[in-house]
Amino acid sequence: MVPLWNTGDMNDQHMQGEHNGQAGHPNPPVNERGRAFDPDATADERSYALWIHLSLLVHAVLSIIAIAIPIIMWQMKKDESPFLDDHGREAVNFQISLMIWSVVFLVIAIPVGFLTCGVGFVVAFVPYVLGIVGMIQASSAANRGEFYRYPMTIRFFK
Repeated sequence: MVPLWNTGDMNDQHMQGEHNGQAGHPNPPVNERGRAFDPDATADERSYALWIHLSLLVHAVLSIIAIAIPIIMWQMKKDESPFLDDHGREAVNFQISLMIWSVVFLVIAIPVGFLTCGVGFVVAFVPYVLGIVGMIQASSAANRGEFYRYPMTIRFFK
């Protein structure tokens, strides 16, 4: 089993080898790509984490209620593995943040769209592009056993 690393606070300082503030717990190991990873994550754990991230695709069909899927998946497995806890928490934080950013960018796109004769409405699609790119990157990282941090994510659950 993996030691309880403080993966919620991983950043460039951790990648440079500084102590992460938890006495007795080493920094997570770094792979050849320079990414923090869990050497003990099983294939099942990596697959489950991949599906937690891919649950973002459900938003295309079910929209607002789709946030329940990663929350349920995360809550079911978070106590079994620090790897699944970290990926589940990150996916839920990102999906909640993405909903907030969608509203913010839509509010911005409306006046900008009218002022630019419709060109500014493109701003409303920024969160969707961010969601697709982030989901693909996070899914790939989870499949490789790496930890991942989405950009523009508000950390509701730490």
